[in-house]
Amino acid sequence: MTAIRIRRVAMATALVLAFALLALTQSAHAQALPDPVAAQATAQPAAPLSAPGLPSLNKPLPSVTVGKVGGEPVSMPMQVLLLMTGITLLPAALLGLTAFTRIIIVLGLLRQALGTGQTPSNQVLLALALFLTAMVMMPVFDQAWAAGIAPYLNDQMDFRSAWTAASEPFRGFMLAQIRENDLMTFAGLSNSGPYATPQDVPFSVLAASFLTSELKTAFEIAFLIYIPFVIIDLVVASVLMSMGMMMLSPMLVSAPFKILLFVLVDGWVLVVGSLAASFNPV
Repeated sequence: MTAIRIRRVAMATALVLAFALLALTQSAHAQALPDPVAAQATAQPAAPLSAPGLPSLNKPLPSVTVGKVGGEPVSMPMQVLLLMTGITLLPAALLGLTAFTRIIIVLGLLRQALGTGQTPSNQVLLALALFLTAMVMMPVFDQAWAAGIAPYLNDQMDFRSAWTAASEPFRGFMLAQIRENDLMTFAGLSNSGPYATPQDVPFSVLAASFLTSELKTAFEIAFLIYIPFVIIDLVVASVLMSMGMMMLSPMLVSAPFKILLFVLVDGWVLVVGSLAASFNPV
């Protein structure tokens, strides 16, 4: 009991000393601070918030830049909104208006025919498809730039005329790849047609027909690529069955032979060259 009382007394004494030191510190700090009223009276007027080379803060804000689309004034927020909307539509334009669809489908089915799983990876196939698409579409891009985009940027053409001129090369490219049967099918679905000239084809009918035609062409090319690999699988499966090795997967044995055949015939160059040559010229 005596020890407990001694501890309590010591703790109480320590707390009293701590509070006393805190009070002394605050009083000394208060004496060191200047009087705010006297300081305000004796203070010099503040210098203006400006520095050499920096604009003054008192200048009025610049007016909002106004552009024109179709001859009508468009404010800067609306221009930003239109730009962001166009950026979100770029993937759809890449899939529906270029050669990307045919190329990526053929490359994906080629990987399945080789039986290599996820090798090459999706990123590698997408990179190859994008570079090959850029190579195939470069003449179309050049025509669209020279016909509509460059004159619009140089204020030589209004937006509506530039849009029409820039879209004509893409329409010509898509019309060169479309099958007549697909075009007539979508024209009947949309209750439009017959069309006197290619320019009379609505864009919705043109895009849908182009996409289905590209899908059909891609699967036709992939079927021709599949044939030699299927033959190798059949030969390997027959040999394994004749040897009584029915528990061994034929895909495991045929994969090295398919890869060897593909490398010996320089398959990547053949596939890429065939894909680039499969598009009809504009």
